[in-house]
Amino acid sequence: MPEPQGASLPDRLIVEDWDGLTFRVNRFAYRSEEIFERERAHIWARTWLYLGHETEVAEPNAFRTRVLGGRPLIFCRDSDGTVRAFLNACPHRGTVLCRENEGSTKLFQCFYHAWTFRNNGDVAAIPGKDAYEAAGEGFLDSMRLRSVPRLEIHEGFVFVAFDPDVPPLLEYLGDAADYMTMIREQHAAGMEVLPGTQLYSVRGNWKLAVENAMDGYHFSPTHNTFVGYLRETGFAVTDDDQYAYNLGNGHSLLVLTGHGGRISMLWEPRFGEDEKRRTEAHRAEMDERLGPERARYVADESHILFVFPNLLLFDLEGLSIRQLEPAAAGRTDVRAWQLAPRGEDEDTRALRMKTMVSFVGPGGLATPDDIEAYEAVQRGIEATAGDPRPGMDFSDMSRGMVDEVKGVQGRSIDEGAMRGFWRHWIKAIGAEDALAATGPRPAAFLEGRNVR
Repeated sequence: MPEPQGASLPDRLIVEDWDGLTFRVNRFAYRSEEIFERERAHIWARTWLYLGHETEVAEPNAFRTRVLGGRPLIFCRDSDGTVRAFLNACPHRGTVLCRENEGSTKLFQCFYHAWTFRNNGDVAAIPGKDAYEAAGEGFLDSMRLRSVPRLEIHEGFVFVAFDPDVPPLLEYLGDAADYMTMIREQHAAGMEVLPGTQLYSVRGNWKLAVENAMDGYHFSPTHNTFVGYLRETGFAVTDDDQYAYNLGNGHSLLVLTGHGGRISMLWEPRFGEDEKRRTEAHRAEMDERLGPERARYVADESHILFVFPNLLLFDLEGLSIRQLEPAAAGRTDVRAWQLAPRGEDEDTRALRMKTMVSFVGPGGLATPDDIEAYEAVQRGIEATAGDPRPGMDFSDMSRGMVDEVKGVQGRSIDEGAMRGFWRHWIKAIGAEDALAATGPRPAAFLEGRNVR
């Protein structure tokens, strides 16, 4: 159950002890509706949010509808080819304007009073328009569709912000931007989102989804079926030479080299001999196009990238985009899409889809495990709710702090990426006073990973 409405914030949401090398998060942060509303107001309303990929609206007049931070939106490409995002509410009386999930149209018409708008936001028609003639042309201008205040695109990834004063997108993304560039560089023709959306709800707080994605520690025990399958096919699964990076602004990255192969870039036996030949040819092309060192970073490493607060990119055997939409303190809606090379041959595309849905798809060998894990956390933290004993209602994320003190790069199986997330989160919600830090903090945390 969530905390009661009106419950005051605890004095300590995060306890960071550099003498004892412990880092603990108050479980109130996962249960509290007050925290949830604070996140809506301080994070979702004030920072860049991932909306979608521009190839989802590849042609003029294409549209999709989305919800971000509880706000219904229209994501479209207008008749002139410009990508736009509008609040999905009729300027007349606020009715949801577009009631379809996707499609193609030059006009959006409100079913309530039949006000009609072009897909660039202009008013196209108002029934009984003569009743407004005295208001003049200024009235029509005031009734245009409401655009989101900011929209910017990086490597095809479309971001919006409801606060006009956010910094430029590239400044906000920082080092995360280059890992998005690496995705585009995988294939000379670029990448495109494939048709179809995976949509599901999880009975857990959105921050647990972030923790799960940045938690290499759980991979072998939780996904032992998948690990066993890989070993049976001849792939040696390892935790060696795998690292976690805090990229600034709450963004984080896992670099995984022992997770599995990568379609068209890093072959493994389960992909078959035909794919081996295709991979060799594609790697030769990548080396020539990008240079051997850059090609190695792009092709040989698997990445899980989190862009604060709502985008997860699982760049593994293939590439899956996952968007988080917190619906309540204890519920998260997830939307996921597959990103694939433009013009990919049919055999490779079929292998890519089979491989991706078998692991990160909602019915694969990983995602159901992960959903059960963080739903189990959401259920389990009720056991300590309201427990007055010191430290009882806290979750521990201390693994790897000894390396953090030494300035040693954290491993993927440590919890450094989670600590980076929580340090940014508490600033973002304006609750820094609730971070209790004791002991000599390291002079500087390792942050960023620039491989250009």
